[in-house]
Amino acid sequence: MADNKVDSLIRRISDATGITSQSELARELGINRSGITHARNKNHIPEKWVIRLYRRFSLNPRWIESGTGSVFLDTSSSFDSEFKYVPKATARLSAGTGSFDCDEQVSEYLAFPAAWLNKKGSARSMVAMEVFGNSMEPVIREGDTVLIDQSQTQILAGAIYAVGVEDTIMVKRLEKHPDKLVLCSDNKDFSPIYLGGDECDKIRILGKVIWSCREYR
Repeated sequence: MADNKVDSLIRRISDATGITSQSELARELGINRSGITHARNKNHIPEKWVIRLYRRFSLNPRWIESGTGSVFLDTSSSFDSEFKYVPKATARLSAGTGSFDCDEQVSEYLAFPAAWLNKKGSARSMVAMEVFGNSMEPVIREGDTVLIDQSQTQILAGAIYAVGVEDTIMVKRLEKHPDKLVLCSDNKDFSPIYLGGDECDKIRILGKVIWSCREYR
């Protein structure tokens, strides 16, 4: 009978980090201990565990998931000392009226120059997401990938942010007006969204967009 993936991971994590109990592991993962039991019953390693362990201990994502490859990212090599890996979420970020797609799974890891990331913000807090919708054209087009620094949540007027309003996530320029927050689109076909009073309490600033790229098909 095949070994349970989560049990195997727990043993590997213990050997690699010195974590000696499931309670301690749960604290490092930012979950309740029951979350480990749930994952074990499903025989599945959640993607957010991979991200957390990578960010916390610099563990190799492939090793976390399968036990193969080097335990830690090889910082002795020129590539891994000069580049850092940022997870790209499966979920897409809406440049339109909003998206209910809040999937936290990771589709791949993107490499960026470490020195450049450090100048831009907190590399460990960054996530990449694909954009759909055309409300931010021409600056951000449908299909573009944006890099979000989740540590930058203080609003700078005119900057672009990933924001959550109730159950939707979107990308917008933010402006502060007296007693109001305005979500602006670069595409003038889309009207600004004005949030005031209690509505402002419902918005979550997920992070500042610091970079975007476009793949030509």
